[in-house]
Amino acid sequence: MQTIPEFFEQSVRNFSNNVYMWEKTGSAYEGTTYEQTREQVHRFAAGLLALGMQKGDRVALLSEGRNAWIISELGILYTGAINVPMSVKLAEPEEIRYRVGHSGSRFAIASERQAAKVRAARKDLPLLEKLILLEGEVNEEEGEIAFSKVLEMGATFLETKRDQFDLVRESVKPNDPANICYTSGTTADPKGIILSHWNYVANVLQSYTLTDIPDYYTTLAILPWDHAFAHTACIYCMMGKGASLASIQSGKTGMETLKNIPLNIRENRPHLLMSVPSLAINFRKNIEKNIRDKGPVIHSLFQHALRVSYKYNGIGWDKGKGMTKILKPLVELYDKILFSKIREAFGGRLEYFIGGGALLDIELQRFFYAVGMPMFQGYGLTEASPVISSNTLTKHKLGSSGFLVKNLELKICDDNGNELPVGESGEIVVKGDNVMLGYWRNEEASAQSLRDGWLFTGDLGHMDQDGFLYVLGRFKSLLIADDGEKYSPEGIEEAFIAQTEYIDQCMLYNNQSPYTVCLLVPNREALKRYIHHKHHTPESPEGQQLALHKLDKELQAYRKHGHYHNMFPQRWLPVATSILSEGFTEENHMMNSTMKMVRGKIVERYQNQIDFLFTPEGKEINNKGNLEAMKLLLGSR
Repeated sequence: MQTIPEFFEQSVRNFSNNVYMWEKTGSAYEGTTYEQTREQVHRFAAGLLALGMQKGDRVALLSEGRNAWIISELGILYTGAINVPMSVKLAEPEEIRYRVGHSGSRFAIASERQAAKVRAARKDLPLLEKLILLEGEVNEEEGEIAFSKVLEMGATFLETKRDQFDLVRESVKPNDPANICYTSGTTADPKGIILSHWNYVANVLQSYTLTDIPDYYTTLAILPWDHAFAHTACIYCMMGKGASLASIQSGKTGMETLKNIPLNIRENRPHLLMSVPSLAINFRKNIEKNIRDKGPVIHSLFQHALRVSYKYNGIGWDKGKGMTKILKPLVELYDKILFSKIREAFGGRLEYFIGGGALLDIELQRFFYAVGMPMFQGYGLTEASPVISSNTLTKHKLGSSGFLVKNLELKICDDNGNELPVGESGEIVVKGDNVMLGYWRNEEASAQSLRDGWLFTGDLGHMDQDGFLYVLGRFKSLLIADDGEKYSPEGIEEAFIAQTEYIDQCMLYNNQSPYTVCLLVPNREALKRYIHHKHHTPESPEGQQLALHKLDKELQAYRKHGHYHNMFPQRWLPVATSILSEGFTEENHMMNSTMKMVRGKIVERYQNQIDFLFTPEGKEINNKGNLEAMKLLLGSR
């Protein structure tokens, strides 16, 4: 068993001159070696001790990904304190106030762009003594101090009190809490997940049993760093192997930062990327747009290349088996003349993605597999640090959530906690050193999720005969028919979004109702292109009717005789659809900070539309409500 500081010190000894962190603050990325990182971590930790940091203190960290994020977290952990990483997507002062107050944080660390959120909440946080600013102007009278000043204080502390620093570091034990990670709901009481030093280190070692990370690997850490998936899979998995990670170049706004991602990918030429479905869908749609812009001949050739590759690749497990092996020369030709050009936009070195955070549609996986950048589905949750399973280059089945990490027990249980046979679906329950200590100041929730060392995940799934895990969705998201049968909507929703450019978001609903209905947010620009292609204008009633029927046609593709008719049980496909002119966002509280729909909020907001869908008129795609929504969406602005 190791602490995170011990794990890091081991990596420094083994890879002292390797670059660990890449950061772009000017015109080019600059590297910081493992040894240089350790020097800064020691100074920052010592500076915290000089400020009076005690073992067990909590420190809130609110910043975009950057070198100082890692230095801050490691510095906190060296003192025996607990980091409380928070999402930069938290917008309301109450969201900051709750997490900082509930955790009892004495200190907060914030970037210049995030500092205002902490300042707005400070008057209601009497326990918050210091705000450490990574950059920007400091108001010392308000208890603020610059990150650079803490480093200076640390250098002085190490010169005179090195023995005290070493004693504090050695007092940290593997089972001590390292992080309190708050769940990303929009309710007033998100739960704080307590992860120990050993939880993280154990999960990194477990992850290595699935895939190797050579020390020359580089990743671009695209996902928010407070996200458990990015935290473990990027920061710590790369660290343990002497590999490097780069941060996204920060812009003046969140949107400007997002726009830097394609450029930063080309600059860093990563070997491995972590992704979530929303990001994967955007990547695919950008690729398809670039192909479409090259004209109908290239677009048609690309579509044929995909069909051939899909047939040859199968689900990965059966790639090139049987009669499909005769397609290999054609697949290789298409790869040379088409797919390799796509990979150049991702730097030309990308070997694979690991997808997590939510279910990845199998067609999305087939697409990236075909173009030579496989996106392998993994599964986990923050309570498990988070990795439980993943597909890898050497062992994968598209559509599954992969093979289990070693040193982890898993069982599938019924509603009474009894283990089910292989192949039957039930709740996923796991046990291992990566399972959380519990929920911060919430014994009731801890007792509900942790029973005899087993973590009851709240996720529905089953195992196949080959040992692959299939995750079907969250229990709380299940649709319930009028006869009591339950079904997860997440795979259907992801398919609707991933397999057409005309749908941006959708949510299925069935709460003991006669049939399933759908709330759908269209892609405005794609519909406008379609309408113009059909020689109409988006502002005209004819164009808007055309758009409605196009959306209906996309959904009908999953019905009998449609292109995707075998993908899902027909009874769970929506019978009626309500078109929404406004998307689900964090600002309107219908998406959480990990970009998952907050279903309760959506149902509450659109209850009238949902009720209307269960009327005869509501079943018609061109009903009055949909026509009005399409007019708002496409009409002149």
